[in-house]
Amino acid sequence: MSITQETGYRLVNSRFPPVSLFDDVADQDEFDLLYELQSLTNPRVQTELGQLNLVPREEIPFGIAGCTYATAPFTHVNPEGSRFSDGQFGVLYMGDTLDTAITEVAYHQSSYWRRVTGLSYDRLVFRGLTCRFGPVEVVDATALPPGDAIYDPCDYSASRSFGKALKKEKASGLRYRSVRLPGAICWGLFSPRSVKRITQAAHYEFIWDGQAISSIGRVINYNLRG
Repeated sequence: MSITQETGYRLVNSRFPPVSLFDDVADQDEFDLLYELQSLTNPRVQTELGQLNLVPREEIPFGIAGCTYATAPFTHVNPEGSRFSDGQFGVLYMGDTLDTAITEVAYHQSSYWRRVTGLSYDRLVFRGLTCRFGPVEVVDATALPPGDAIYDPCDYSASRSFGKALKKEKASGLRYRSVRLPGAICWGLFSPRSVKRITQAAHYEFIWDGQAISSIGRVINYNLRG
């Protein structure tokens, strides 16, 4: 299906830096020059930018607002994989609404922290992002019924095979049903190329009580005047 322009929403952990070298340059030539210079003086630059060999330079949308946010999922790939990736390549996931993004993140955070023993409480802060992307051609996986194997809530084997096949066929991404919020829609992009802008929205606090994410709230900053 053809998408002219679309808006998606995602959350990222606030511990990740909001900007990097990707946001300091206007094009690939500037990036290559500045990266070479930074590598000589800043030993952390490679860690901050991730594995640059995982995404072709020509696919990085240099010059847009939020280039770091657009590129990070492809240079900092979760080795454990995700619904449509086996951990060998990155996917930029987005929900059709902020509620969708929050619901998806809450589920995956709960799954992760249940595997951590001895943690009875934690406070996690996530940064909300608004993502504009398109034009782009994506595979419309919403044509498949909710009971299809790619939508299995726990077993990702079918969805990962599906995603790997799409990646091999050089598909730009897919539109699919949210598994965690019935009726909602998500997107997964296999390249940052079509991203036009990513801007920061509010911050959200997730409270882990030792068994589950027990509450989620928007973080509000007050300026106290004495």
